[in-house]
Amino acid sequence: MSEIRHITLPAGFVAAGVTAGIKVSGKPDLAVIVATGEASMAVVTTSNQVFGEPVRYIRDGYPKGFGKARGIVINSGCSNVCTGRPGYRDAVTMAADVAKLVGTTPDNILVASTGIIGHRLPMDKIRKGIPLAVKTLGTGNDEAVIASIMTTDTRPKTAVVQTRIDGKRVTLAGIIKGAGMIAPSLATMIGVITTDAAVAPAALHKALQAASAATFNGITVDSDTSTSDTVAVFASGAAGNKTVTGGAAYETFAAALREVCDALARAVVADGEGATKVVDVVVRSARNDADAKLAAKSVADSPLFKCAVHGGDPNWGRIACALGKSAAKVDPATLTISIGGVKVFHKGGGTKFDVKKVEQHLAGKAITIVCDLGLGKGEFTAITCDFSHDYVTINADYHT
Repeated sequence: MSEIRHITLPAGFVAAGVTAGIKVSGKPDLAVIVATGEASMAVVTTSNQVFGEPVRYIRDGYPKGFGKARGIVINSGCSNVCTGRPGYRDAVTMAADVAKLVGTTPDNILVASTGIIGHRLPMDKIRKGIPLAVKTLGTGNDEAVIASIMTTDTRPKTAVVQTRIDGKRVTLAGIIKGAGMIAPSLATMIGVITTDAAVAPAALHKALQAASAATFNGITVDSDTSTSDTVAVFASGAAGNKTVTGGAAYETFAAALREVCDALARAVVADGEGATKVVDVVVRSARNDADAKLAAKSVADSPLFKCAVHGGDPNWGRIACALGKSAAKVDPATLTISIGGVKVFHKGGGTKFDVKKVEQHLAGKAITIVCDLGLGKGEFTAITCDFSHDYVTINADYHT
């Protein structure tokens, strides 16, 4: 039994992670996380037009992205993507099997899958693993739960934040998996957040959408949006606060949720396949926030820029080029670029700068690039990582 608690730290939740035999590695690959009673739930999913059957199942059950639910069942090793109606039936079966064992209905259980695309789930193994997981549900299995959702991840990714609402201490805790195929829109791979705060489903969804826009939607490892992106938040209400619907209580909760999401998003980038550095690409003074996001993501997604960062090369030309190729308005005459606080490009051309100081910054693990477009008040920060030789190795060896 693990003494480390993350996802079950908020009151009102139990979880388990088991080895069902889905992964050839023999590592844990099936997790069940449930509230001990009915909970508020909000979920966001991928914008990729090719998406998994678990995502379809969630959207069918929760077309508005929120409602009441009991929990979620997650498997790794097979994503159940491009498997058609049989794959959809498999997702339904997973939900139904968990629901029966925890005393609820299938529409109260979410499903998420991650791993190889295009393969049917080994349902004989999953249907044996689910009873084992439910039988061992508790608050001492968090390490196994985290391990069960990982694929190419090299380490667990968790976050815990506590705050006070209506004089009650509330806890938010999250786990997430993701290291490659990361360029999310609405979410990133598979994440689950629990809280003992009492929050109305609609307010929970509003807070999750806002938090995702500022965190998960700002990260990129390789510019590839996953087919399985899912982040779900469950609120048990066990903290005893008045149900959050808006006002100051909502702002407090939303800030705490954003803090959790930011920590999880940054953990994904830090564990990006082959990554050795985390890079903040800050765009300021764009025409508007939308332009700022376009420009920042263009730099963060640029393989040339990411390779330069890995090599410690202060090549501002790659940054300027990536800005210019975006759909955002960019004018070299008003553009300023800084690396680690050192101005390297200013209004039309490169500047004389302390090369050693910039190289020293690039040699670190946390890199900051600031691009001031000089055109307005729009801002956005994209978070990315470098491209190393290991990224190619990992993805060349990853096969079906």
